[in-house]
Amino acid sequence: MIHLDTNFLIRGLVEGTREARQLDDWCARGEPLAICSLVWAEFLCGSVGAPERALEIEFIGDVLDVGITHAERAAALFNAGGRRRHSLPDCLIAACAIEDDAALATANVEDFRLFKSYGLRLAD
Repeated sequence: MIHLDTNFLIRGLVEGTREARQLDDWCARGEPLAICSLVWAEFLCGSVGAPERALEIEFIGDVLDVGITHAERAAALFNAGGRRRHSLPDCLIAACAIEDDAALATANVEDFRLFKSYGLRLAD
């Protein structure tokens, strides 16, 4: 399974981008794709209308709830990462991928590289 970060999802909707090509490849191979509810909320904060929302839910498959184990793992990542201001959302996204044994697809690799030593796998 591959979890998508918000920036990857947004760029994946732009034809011709590296992210769009990667999504096409994963879909062709039948790779399960998911996002956590935090990514869904961030995505909906953009300029997305109702038809696009329906399309996205169908395309990505599952919108997974952020639960207590995700929150606890995110807090540990936040503390281990130096309690960087504004990093908690990334910690939650990374925690969801780690806890769900999924790779994370992100266009912001540098923001997540730190979490690799805590079990995060980044999608190729």
